[in-house]
Amino acid sequence: MILENHTWVTKFYLMGLSKEPELQPLIYGLFLCMYLITVFGNVLIILATISDSHLHTPMYFFLSNLSFVDICFTSTTIPKTLLNIQTQSKFITYEGCISQMYFALFFGVVDDFLLTVMAYDRYVAICHPLHYMLIMHRRQCGLLVLLSWIISALHSLSHSLMVLRLSFCMELEIPHFFCEINQMFQLACSDTFVNDILMYCADGLFGVGPFAGILYSYSKIMSTIHGISSTQGKYKAFSTCVSHLSVVFLFYCTTLGVYFSSIASHNSHSSSAASVMYTVVTPTLNPFIYSLRNKDIKEALKKLIGKESMKGSNVMKRKFP
Repeated sequence: MILENHTWVTKFYLMGLSKEPELQPLIYGLFLCMYLITVFGNVLIILATISDSHLHTPMYFFLSNLSFVDICFTSTTIPKTLLNIQTQSKFITYEGCISQMYFALFFGVVDDFLLTVMAYDRYVAICHPLHYMLIMHRRQCGLLVLLSWIISALHSLSHSLMVLRLSFCMELEIPHFFCEINQMFQLACSDTFVNDILMYCADGLFGVGPFAGILYSYSKIMSTIHGISSTQGKYKAFSTCVSHLSVVFLFYCTTLGVYFSSIASHNSHSSSAASVMYTVVTPTLNPFIYSLRNKDIKEALKKLIGKESMKGSNVMKRKFP
């Protein structure tokens, strides 16, 4: 029997996207800009859907939840990256690393489930319009969102507990800008066979499953749209799906890109660069996709901005009559 000599791990070192000092200000500036755009853009969408009574529908209820999750998702990774660059410190505590891994998994899976729920919402709206309000009532929408959060929490918790049982070697450098689960497995000295099996099963269940549901929903939607006689009717039905389809395409393409790049290449830096797409770029682009292609959102934002500007002018008049 071979006894392994392990020490208790107290911290890891996040090496970031690049070790070049001259690139750090550029990375800091890009990450800061994208983070501010993500937070500001998604907050505007949430405020627009809350303030405008015309947007109190299931579709915009799910959209506001997606915006909130995108804010949380980016807040899990980017602030710590910005802090490390600013302080020129790369360390993260063991507890902080496990927590970051948990919440990154959690919000990533919630994002996945919400996109699937939104596809189901479009399926009911287009394929069963007469029964839409009966099926997608307030309680049903709340239950779908609640289930998404509960299942995602249990999934992330199971992975985190499995990582806690691992022993780690003395090489504690993570060639990434956040604690991703694949990187944690590579640092482990103990056997990760059970963890790998759990991860592949989870990828199949929570990756392939929701994507298959989205494909099925849109196959039925396309079949229904094809049966509409008028061109205007076809355009109106399809236009309600364009924004969601764009976000689904962006989310799954970037996620699959990270997944396949990690399988095809053992270069951790290329994997971390690919991870930027789904953890930073996709949440940044989502507000633009939904606001620029959605007439209702644009109108609500105009009303919201108009109300705020009127409030501001009234306050100024009171101060300086």
